[in-house]
Amino acid sequence: MHVAMIGTGYVGLVSGACFADFGHTVTCIDKDAGKIERLRAGGIPIYEPGLDLLVAQNVKAGRLKFDTEAAEAVREADAIFIAVGTPSRRGDGHADLSYVYAAAEEIAGQLDGFTVIVTKSTVPVGTGDEIEKIIRRTRPDAQFAVVSNPEFLREGAAIEDFKRPDRVVVGCEDERAKAVMTELYRPLYLNETPIVFTTRRTSELIKYAANAFLALKITFINEIADLCEALDADVQQVARGIGLDKRIGAKFLNAGPGYGGSCFPKDTIALVRTATDAGSPVRLIETTVRVNDERKKNMAGKVSDALSGDLAGKTVGVLGLTFKPNTDDMRDAPSLDIVPALQAMGARVQAFDPEGTHEARQLLRDVDFKDNPYDVAADADVLVIITEWDQFRALDLDRVKLLMKTPVLVDLRNIYKPDDVRSRGFKYASVGRG
Repeated sequence: MHVAMIGTGYVGLVSGACFADFGHTVTCIDKDAGKIERLRAGGIPIYEPGLDLLVAQNVKAGRLKFDTEAAEAVREADAIFIAVGTPSRRGDGHADLSYVYAAAEEIAGQLDGFTVIVTKSTVPVGTGDEIEKIIRRTRPDAQFAVVSNPEFLREGAAIEDFKRPDRVVVGCEDERAKAVMTELYRPLYLNETPIVFTTRRTSELIKYAANAFLALKITFINEIADLCEALDADVQQVARGIGLDKRIGAKFLNAGPGYGGSCFPKDTIALVRTATDAGSPVRLIETTVRVNDERKKNMAGKVSDALSGDLAGKTVGVLGLTFKPNTDDMRDAPSLDIVPALQAMGARVQAFDPEGTHEARQLLRDVDFKDNPYDVAADADVLVIITEWDQFRALDLDRVKLLMKTPVLVDLRNIYKPDDVRSRGFKYASVGRG
């Protein structure tokens, strides 16, 4: 099949490359000429494990190409995916749909024959209705159907998630469109992937509900971690004890400094705004948003406590800046709250991240960026693990101790065993453990 992918951000590029790998012919389109030139030259504008190889293979095979102009790809397409950004709108927290609607207007003028227009971007309930109105107003004669097909990709594991998903959700009320979507995802039937067909509005809500529930689950275990510290219990054992219950499940029960990234923060806020406007508030999600925001800011206090409440003039070494490992994404990362809070307490901050340093330089001020974990440890009064990159899991702690001014480790991701670290002469603090 022929696919046009509008937008070459995280979702668009990964989805386009994976559809091409399924055997479809895909054109990824973006207004950013510099990004398109980079992609044509073999460069990848985001860090995602395996994506560079996947793109190169499918470009070589002639199934994947990149363009700044949509006209030709739209005319040839069986399905056009809208995969542009929907950031939080300044002032009210609603999703900013300006890019989505602009894409719809551009698509409308080029449609030729029956075409399925698929919303891949995360959008509020009713957005598909508005897209349909825009296209119908622009092209009353056009033959098309608007479909919702939300993405459920985890950064750092996006290719695996696309090719071996838990489910594919399709919001579709047109039989011709259903046939097109079934054919697009036909390779997944080999893995017996559930294809869940719903109404369009239901599909749009499924995406927000899924992200809100996962954000709530993270926030729940973080609050239990605080209770564990107060009661001298171990949050990791609590998480294991409840996670083995199949009704609960073990995933997303890792205590830490709070959730971040491109999805959970903006999607929970957008759901809160949508629910309030509909007269059906979601109180649990409202609380989740508030508690998570407070938690990220409060993590600096844990670092301060490890140095007896005094960070003035102290050097804090920070390991990890991105919101999670295996990505260069800094959007709403806990480090963006923690580092300024440490600086406000009088600390000097030196930091290292394997992939996020370039972006972090644009977002964090007065940070001394280093080239490796051991340079970060050098002369530090305290070392703080914010992001659990694999290379931080097996540090030479004896070497780290020799490099540091004082051997204090604050592990906000619980990647080390307390007894092991303390036996090497460190003062050690973690989240929800003694």
